[in-house]
Parts: sequence; C-alpha cells; structure tokens
Amino acid sequence: MTEIESKKVSVSAPRETVYAFLSDMNNIEKLLPAGKYSDWKSDTQSCSFKIQGAYTIVLNFVSATPHSEVRYASGDGSPFSFTLTSYLHEEGAGTSGYMKCEADINPFLKMVVQGPLKNLFDYMAERLTQQGW
Repeated sequence: MTEIESKKVSVSAPRETVYAFLSDMNNIEKLLPAGKYSDWKSDTQSCSFKIQGAYTIVLNFVSATPHSEVRYASGDGSPFSFTLTSYLHEEGAGTSGYMKCEADINPFLKMVVQGPLKNLFDYMAERLTQQGW
C-alpha cells in the first residue's frame, strides 16, 4: 500500500464550512489545476475527470465523520484502487487539515505517479485555502 500525504494547510473558515464543501463532490473541481484535466462530470456523490495526457479518474464519496473527516474512493474505470481522505482539525476560528491517499499501485507505476500525485494533493490542499471563505 502506497501512502501519499499533502502538505498541511490552514483555512480561514470554520471546520463545519470546510467539511460541507468537501462533502459535495461538485466542489472537487474547484480544487483541481485549471487546464490539467477535461471531461468533468459530477453530482453530490461522485465525480470523474480525465487527467491531461493520462487516465480518467472516478472518485466516489464513501463516508464522513462530521466536521473532521471526508473519505472518497476510486470508482470503476480508475487506473488503480485508492482512497483519498481529508482530515480536518479546528484551529481557533479556522481549520487546519491535509489529504491522505492510500493506493494499491504496483512498484513500476508507483515510480511514475507518486511525485505527480503528491504535487496534485499539495495543490488541492492549497486551493482549499483560496476558496474565498
């Protein structure tokens, strides 16, 4: 099992607000890098998109622990099996948090995707801080 963690970020919004944002799969697009994906489709429970020059990712909402954790999992059509969990912690009037991916990746694919996935999750975490709360 490969584990990839994003950097930890601080968000100037209450934990309940960030939790509600991350619990709606329609909002995931706001965290992705512009111009690096296409074919976005979403509803409140799932989303899919094609990473530029690579794979189609299907992401499904799996579970949540109110105001502290939101868990997604890969869906049919994703190139490998993974879960992505957002961890949220109260920090004064705001929220701190990070994302953690646990993936079943063969050793060859791991060498290819680990760096880009780390960069993607860091980017997504940083975009969370820029949502205009």
